Amino acid sequence: MKFSLFIARRYLFSKRSTHIANRISHITLAGIGLSTMALVIVLSVFNGLDHLIKSLFSSFDPDIKIEASQGKTFSLSDDSLHQILKIEGIQSVCGTIEGEALLRYRDRQTVATVKGVCPDFARVSGIDSMLTDGGFTLSEGDLPGGIIGQDLAWQLGVGLNFINPLHLYVPKRNSSFFSDPATAFSHRYLFPTGIFSIQADYDATYLLVPVDFAKTLFGFHPGEYSALEIFLRKNQKAAPVTHTLENYLGRRYQVLDSYRQHAYFYKVMAGEKWIILLILSFILIIASFNSISSLSLLLLEKKQDIAILQSMGARISEVRRIFVLQNLFISLIGLAGGLVLGIFFCWMQQHYGIIRFPQEGSFLVSAYPVRIVFRDLLLISGLVGMVGVVTGWVPVTVIKKHYFSPISEA
Repeated sequence: MKFSLFIARRYLFSKRSTHIANRISHITLAGIGLSTMALVIVLSVFNGLDHLIKSLFSSFDPDIKIEASQGKTFSLSDDSLHQILKIEGIQSVCGTIEGEALLRYRDRQTVATVKGVCPDFARVSGIDSMLTDGGFTLSEGDLPGGIIGQDLAWQLGVGLNFINPLHLYVPKRNSSFFSDPATAFSHRYLFPTGIFSIQADYDATYLLVPVDFAKTLFGFHPGEYSALEIFLRKNQKAAPVTHTLENYLGRRYQVLDSYRQHAYFYKVMAGEKWIILLILSFILIIASFNSISSLSLLLLEKKQDIAILQSMGARISEVRRIFVLQNLFISLIGLAGGLVLGIFFCWMQQHYGIIRFPQEGSFLVSAYPVRIVFRDLLLISGLVGMVGVVTGWVPVTVIKKHYFSPISEA
């Protein structure tokens, strides 16, 4: 092995670099390096976007959400709520009420989702960090307040003042519109106290109100909720708590962790990431095909050296290993260079935001987020190493009969 390693290193770093085989080797090295750098950068950008969106979801959605398996509402006693709160790892339990309502502000109106939340919702969720105007205040004295999404506020022309109220209309439960239209709707009003911006679907849809206000608006009974939102303690894993809740509540309820709450979105993100990885892997493989050409030319150039080595007692496997190792060296050097450049570019992007979004100000962040994951670096390294071994072994195996004399392996 030391003999093959020494010769391979001599061939690779030979000062006679004017031969076409050496030029092709340099092109292959550059191609592998650039492909590796592209893999690191693209996967890191996907990781950054994925982490950013998950953090935005966590600012609005709970760690665990409990819903009814059938129907839109369910009832739980106070004792059951206390028992849930006693489960290890749970920091807070917030019963929420959610439904559609017609919103009217001055001469504008639209349909939106009204969500009633508990008073400490801002503290446990972190939505107060997503406010673009005002504060997270669900009441001002005896007057109820509401936190409205940025796009929804723009549609209605909402301003944060206590002059013009925001009116809410909801069809009453078990009432007939045709029998008495005047009493078919429940009507209440509040004053917007804050505007939040999280994600387009939330910003254009949600109005957050006190849970008691929502209970009166939608006509819910005491102990009746649309969902229970559970927030966990810091560094607490969701899986054991989810398992405990499923055993306690039974099949009448759905216990949804953060992944199951947005399962479709996470599947799409993971699918896009793996498709991009597959495409860039094909580019890497195509770039590595130059190794076959360079090794073929090198074998032709070193045919006389091969004969001399065999006459001196070198076995065919040792001579073959020389060229496989040389190609592996090229792959490893390209891999190392690509990793260094990719990590350096990601570091620059993290600290200086070199590549920015096209319209600054329309996004929560001005530059593309990147996040380097060590597992991805291992995956890229394994892929490049495997391609290097295969593209090095194929040519010396296929054309060995033309370049190696039939000397015994013994």
